[in-house]
Amino acid sequence: MLLIKLSKQTMGLVILTLAGLFSPLSSMAAVIDVSGVKYEDVIDQRGSKLILNGAGIRYKAVFKVYTAGLYLQKKASTMEDVISMPGSKRITLTMLREVDSNELGKLFTRGVEDNTPKSEMGKLIPGLIKMGQIFSDQKKLAVGDTIMVEWVPGVGGVISAKGKPQGEPFKEPEFYNALLRIWLGPVPADYKLKEALLGRTI
Repeated sequence: MLLIKLSKQTMGLVILTLAGLFSPLSSMAAVIDVSGVKYEDVIDQRGSKLILNGAGIRYKAVFKVYTAGLYLQKKASTMEDVISMPGSKRITLTMLREVDSNELGKLFTRGVEDNTPKSEMGKLIPGLIKMGQIFSDQKKLAVGDTIMVEWVPGVGGVISAKGKPQGEPFKEPEFYNALLRIWLGPVPADYKLKEALLGRTI
């Protein structure tokens, strides 16, 4: 009896609301916007479902350099949990300004050095040389260009630039973990970004 008394306009709103609740669109993964860059809440990495652990912005002084999003198979709030977690992982960087990729590669190398005990650095030198060549080959990274640093079980560590894998995969998990420490280690590239990637800030 109550529905009969509702106006046609009200009935229309009720129907649209119910349709929205049961629409397939309502079950789609959420998308997080970080300075205009979209990060899906759930992604597929070669058949593995990964969830967004956190995302944020890398600043240099007051300038935005890139956004970063960390994807894992389950949530983690510490560097140790991220590194010890088995399975696929991905960190995606999207440039917010033009960057000299050779300089970015040097910053990555410095980040590894700052977060790795000197006794372990010797093992990482071949990987660092290979990574330096990858960045040197790119020349420039424009606004919107992406860098992905992935760990793929059975394949190894893969660095992709502008959507294309670069060079041969890194087989050593130790080297991939050293790369993760650039953003998550005790001397991270950006402390606020570290907190964001670990899901400690919104």
